[in-house]
Amino acid sequence: MVTMLDPRTLTLLVTGATSGIGAATARRFADAGARIVAVGRREDRLAELKAAYGERVHTVILDARDWAATQQAFENLPAPFDAYNVVFANAGLALGLEPAHEAKMEDWQTMVDTNINGLIYTVRASVPAMVKRGEGHVVFTGSVAGDYPYPGGNVYGGTKAFVKQFALNLWADLAGTGVRVTNIEPGLTETEFSMVRFAGDKGAADKVYAGTAPMTGEDIAEQVFFACSMPRHVTITRIQAMAGQQGFGPFAIKRNPA
Repeated sequence: MVTMLDPRTLTLLVTGATSGIGAATARRFADAGARIVAVGRREDRLAELKAAYGERVHTVILDARDWAATQQAFENLPAPFDAYNVVFANAGLALGLEPAHEAKMEDWQTMVDTNINGLIYTVRASVPAMVKRGEGHVVFTGSVAGDYPYPGGNVYGGTKAFVKQFALNLWADLAGTGVRVTNIEPGLTETEFSMVRFAGDKGAADKVYAGTAPMTGEDIAEQVFFACSMPRHVTITRIQAMAGQQGFGPFAIKRNPA
């Protein structure tokens, strides 16, 4: 019989905790008795989480794209939150769905700054302390877009391919240290993701999920919780999940007019 970890022994540090998968994961762990370090940019939403769970939640207003601020924030966490043993580097976004030759450079730069730089800053600021303690878990929000291309996915898919490979390389570095690494790679999931991608255009966002039963932030949070609850001698390196109505597309073939 597998004895899962007691979630009351876990302290989760989660970036992007103010919406979607990050917020759902913070709630899932908190409901199970874990402590939470909730990191995000929206003070009002962090305050709501704090109000819901009280002393078990510590909030940090932070833009994870700022290396100096991230390092300082993590180094100055109060006890007992400074003994975090799960770090969920979740902050990320997609912007636009134009083909590469029409995409906005500022959208590309924002995705790289958030999905890559924000992630590596979170890792570099948090992992040394867990290695020193000999216990920890790093979890990433990847995407099926890191494996499978689609039109308009260009830089977003490229950033998620980076996340996938960085997770594997990080695990190669950390094997034997007591710190585990997991990349969670969702497919079709309805959160605020598409609203952000389409700059608040609800009609465009709704079309993404029309006629489907997409996964939810809570579905993905359950996968994070499962991976982090496994006994410490077990490392779930990747979890890739899709909605039941999602599959792999055929090759795109652009035909010349007859």
